[in-house]
Amino acid sequence: MHRRTFFKATTGIVAAPFISKYAFADDTIKVAAIHDVSGVLDILGKPMASMVAMAIDEINQAGGLLGRKIELVNFDTQSNNQLYGQYATEAATRYRVAAVFGAVTSASREVIRPILRRYKTLLFYSTQYEGGVCDRNIFCLGTTPGQKTVKIVPYAMKKFGKRVYTVAADYNFGHIVSKWHKKVVEENGGKFEGVEFFPLEQTDFGPTLKKIQSIKPDLVMADLVGSNHIGFFRQWTAAGMSGRIGLASTIFGTGNEQLFTNPAEHNGILTSATYFPEIDTPQNKEFVARAAKVTGTDRSPINELPAMSYYAPKLWAEGVKAAGTFDRDKVIQALEGNLTYNGPGGPVTVDGKCHHVSHDIYIAQAKNHSFELLEKYDQLPPSDTAAVCDLAANPNDTKQYVLGN
Repeated sequence: MHRRTFFKATTGIVAAPFISKYAFADDTIKVAAIHDVSGVLDILGKPMASMVAMAIDEINQAGGLLGRKIELVNFDTQSNNQLYGQYATEAATRYRVAAVFGAVTSASREVIRPILRRYKTLLFYSTQYEGGVCDRNIFCLGTTPGQKTVKIVPYAMKKFGKRVYTVAADYNFGHIVSKWHKKVVEENGGKFEGVEFFPLEQTDFGPTLKKIQSIKPDLVMADLVGSNHIGFFRQWTAAGMSGRIGLASTIFGTGNEQLFTNPAEHNGILTSATYFPEIDTPQNKEFVARAAKVTGTDRSPINELPAMSYYAPKLWAEGVKAAGTFDRDKVIQALEGNLTYNGPGGPVTVDGKCHHVSHDIYIAQAKNHSFELLEKYDQLPPSDTAAVCDLAANPNDTKQYVLGN
């Protein structure tokens, strides 16, 4: 399957903003989606943008909010962080949106977060990330290491062994998560053998594979991001390392790596997420069927990132309904009342003090282009961020707290 053929051309997302059919009508309220729909991060951004659009469509089909339809303005940042700043400013000042759903990477989030705070435009961030963001103007729906890393690393160590090496993307996410790997490995009696970081443009992993063969760890934690990094898993198998050294990740599948590799290249890789299309409930089966109409494929590319991107407008809508207004401050106050959205993968409940959410967490293993669910942990709180962030006590805090700082 070609990585650019998941989504139908009718999604209406282009480099410049596209306004929905409700544009500029008096009975509408604007929101924006800002994602990498093209470029090296399109395998992440494209499904996220499509699921925001699907959620907004469903809200409108159900009658809208407070008697008004929702007008979605989509921006394609083309995997270019400079465009994030430009489009966030445009969304807030030209279109005066009530909320922004978006940013794909942690780096792009940190571009738009201060801009949207300055313009008092509410941000919903749906990517699983390194945790620690403490800012009253953002709600983070993605999972954090205190929910995922603390579960999958001990699970993988028990299966494969206690000597662990990490490979990760070379930006703030990879650097901070690798610290979590080291922390959790050592807390569980293991030995952290080292870490190597790769820019998103990296395609050749041969020297790294030779290094890993020399070190001979029991387990490699691979937190790699984007289409270029899929080459690591292909080259891993080509080097004859499958089955010889355990392979696990906190994010494998968020780029649909299981669809872009063959079974020999991905079978047995452990991963963790709050959402998998294989969750066996009537609500999720119905959601997957609806999403298939958007994606145009029976092989579902919906994973944690697009699922949480779908949740985000629905959670915002719950806040609007509870507040009885689109006013940012009142919506924030409503969401801080520990609101819950019961989504297709399970409920998420806002922690009002840190603006993150509780999640059901699954451990799964890749198998024949899909995932086999192995373990479930119910409603894990965002304990890592909650331990350092108390917006009730410090509402003007805007810091991102980092492990060890």
